[in-house]
Amino acid sequence: MTADRFNSSESALHLVRSRPAAETAASIDSHRILDAALELIVEEGLPRTTMTAIARRAGVARATLYRRWENVTSIAADVSTREWNRLTERAADRSVGSTRERVVATVVGIVGEMRSHPLLRAIVEESPEFLTPYQVRRPGQVSAFHLAIIEDALRQGAADGSVRSGDPAVQAQAVLLMSWSFVITAPAILEVPDAVGPQLDALDAELALALDRYLAP
Repeated sequence: MTADRFNSSESALHLVRSRPAAETAASIDSHRILDAALELIVEEGLPRTTMTAIARRAGVARATLYRRWENVTSIAADVSTREWNRLTERAADRSVGSTRERVVATVVGIVGEMRSHPLLRAIVEESPEFLTPYQVRRPGQVSAFHLAIIEDALRQGAADGSVRSGDPAVQAQAVLLMSWSFVITAPAILEVPDAVGPQLDALDAELALALDRYLAP
């Protein structure tokens, strides 16, 4: 089994890409609304973003929002899911090499992009409590999505010999837990508030080394 399956029609990542994308009025409005919410959260902060402001920025009636979302927090959750899924696809598309090398490159790429993403920076700076349920109570859609992709890739890696044998579900959980700390905690530990720079690049290189050694046969 080759590393090409990492992005193949049988992979977990492909299942997301292959979802129907019919350009109905509802789907167009949803993207417009999520775009508006993203802009406002980044510009104003989550606490000052309102349903009224999102509707006005998106050019839709406020009732349109309430038919799909309960409040700003639920919209913010969907914005986050969309943004993290998009950057996951970009990171996977850039990865090359064996399945293990591609897993490592994809995970480290996700870490760097997510950590410095304007949406996450806005949330961390003003509304860190938004992240708490996903850190201490339950996995969110993004964590479930990442776990599925990582586990699927690790199964492929075990089959082609580039990843050591073991329980791929447990290995995926370990990879995700390790990586999540590099997203959330690293900027605070290194005192780098904008979450970019050579210190974090060096730390990501260590993450890549740690993941590679953990997964190597």
